[in-house]
Amino acid sequence: MPSQAGGSRGSGGTGSGGTGSGAVLLDGAGLAARIRSELATDVAYLVSRGVTPGLGTILVGDDPASARYVAMKHEDCAEVGIVSVHAHLPASVSAGELDETIRRFNEDPTVDAYLVQLPLPAHLDEEAALLAVDPDKDVDGLHPVNLGRLVMGAPGPLPCTPAGIVELLAAHGVAVDGRHAVVIGRGLTIGRPLALLLALRRPGCNAAVTVVHTGVRDLGRYVRDGDVVVAAAGVAGLVTGSMVKPGAAVVGAGVSWAGRKLLSDLADDVADVAGFVTPRIGGVGPMTRAMLLRNAVEAARRRLART
Repeated sequence: MPSQAGGSRGSGGTGSGGTGSGAVLLDGAGLAARIRSELATDVAYLVSRGVTPGLGTILVGDDPASARYVAMKHEDCAEVGIVSVHAHLPASVSAGELDETIRRFNEDPTVDAYLVQLPLPAHLDEEAALLAVDPDKDVDGLHPVNLGRLVMGAPGPLPCTPAGIVELLAAHGVAVDGRHAVVIGRGLTIGRPLALLLALRRPGCNAAVTVVHTGVRDLGRYVRDGDVVVAAAGVAGLVTGSMVKPGAAVVGAGVSWAGRKLLSDLADDVADVAGFVTPRIGGVGPMTRAMLLRNAVEAARRRLART
């Protein structure tokens, strides 16, 4: 795994999965594999104590991207020994039927944590569905109760992508404590919770945090001051090399699509200036999935503590 002191150097730009000119690659795929290995050990211990972690998913309809994402979660579960519990509902399902499925998952003792896969069909209320999830089983860490815990610095499941980004930076020796972090994007899943997390006095965080977005004039003026920059706007090539402080750590957390090609919020030339940079594929995505597994295992650990 690359590190500041002795990391391997990539070749090619971020758009091709390399780093171009000496920036250390923030290898999320390699780190996620190591985390899964550690979680497999944790799961084996829990099983030996009579608790087999269970991760649930509720999928409504047949959206191909959602179906593939759910399938990847179950593949990850199988790798580490977590039991998968899945409910696949038709796109025409009523709000009452979805509520009943959520209630079953809330009450099922074998489901330690679960998620309702978004987006839902237009006739269903996504907010109502998410609010119906038991906060202690909220594997995404995005229930208002858990976001409130994050604001307070209280224990609880952390939002998966922000937690994965913090873990990724720490594992590669990126200094965050006391530094200036710039978060581009204010969305519920990444920007807002990440800004809260980075500002907390906890390992890998304790930063001065600036939150900006695509509506800010002269975005580069703010980005250029960041020791750590996280782009989570979903705008291809939004952050360019000219906007980055030399040596900064730059994370592309936002993605968009051009046909079937996945595009990063980072332009290829960011790697010519940055000290650390994520690849287009294999950076933040694998870490999000690894943190989801960790939240499920932690929920199972809480179940063991209650027995």
